[in-house]
Amino acid sequence: METTTKRNIRIEQGPKRVRTYLGGHVVADTTNPVLVWEIPYYPAYYIPKQDVHAEMLTPTGETTHSTSRGDGTLYTIKAGEAEAPNSAWQYENSPIDELRDLIRFDWNAMDAWFEEDEQVYTHPRDPYKRVDILASSRTVRIELDGVTLAESSQPRILFETGLPPRYYLPKTDVRMDLLVPTDKETHCPYKGKSGYYSAPHSADMGKDVAWWYPTPLPESQKIAGLVAFYDEHVDVFIDGDKQERPKTPFS
Repeated sequence: METTTKRNIRIEQGPKRVRTYLGGHVVADTTNPVLVWEIPYYPAYYIPKQDVHAEMLTPTGETTHSTSRGDGTLYTIKAGEAEAPNSAWQYENSPIDELRDLIRFDWNAMDAWFEEDEQVYTHPRDPYKRVDILASSRTVRIELDGVTLAESSQPRILFETGLPPRYYLPKTDVRMDLLVPTDKETHCPYKGKSGYYSAPHSADMGKDVAWWYPTPLPESQKIAGLVAFYDEHVDVFIDGDKQERPKTPFS
């Protein structure tokens, strides 16, 4: 894959077939997607204009602006009875040549995205991110405000590029009586749909402090049903040694 970096924007030709849907209709279908890292953490898909159903896009007369990508024309997407206002845009006069003939879609405005024939959630998979899940016999203890929430000598440690290790623990080793399910849900393109727990005894750091994946994606089945905690907000002890709290976007 050829990669270029211009005006602090990283651009790379993607190898996958990518489709996006609205109202049950295919809005774009391409085998030449372009990955653009607009922020450091993950890329966005830009789709060649010729691979977009142009009849579904109507200019709104409004524009969007980016200091790196220039001014963009906003479009409303209409597919059957479904409509997504201002949910597609094109930087036709961008100072970055590679972006001028591409359409960018608001990921969350679309009903579904597919890489090849597998639905992907939250954002495109980053080709440079790796997830490894390893069984371990290290003893992991989790404390919050001096209260032990979990202790296990059979953790699964998840190593994900760019993030600290996450310790997934069996529920039988977690004080589930101290945790309360919340309404929060998130989706990860590598792990799937997660649910969250709060620890009511801690007013400051107990909100959504733990999560789990009831039915993770196939590549992450090893953490099915296990509970992990935000190391940024709890005290983690590994074989009795207290770990330094990591600094991440979740801090």
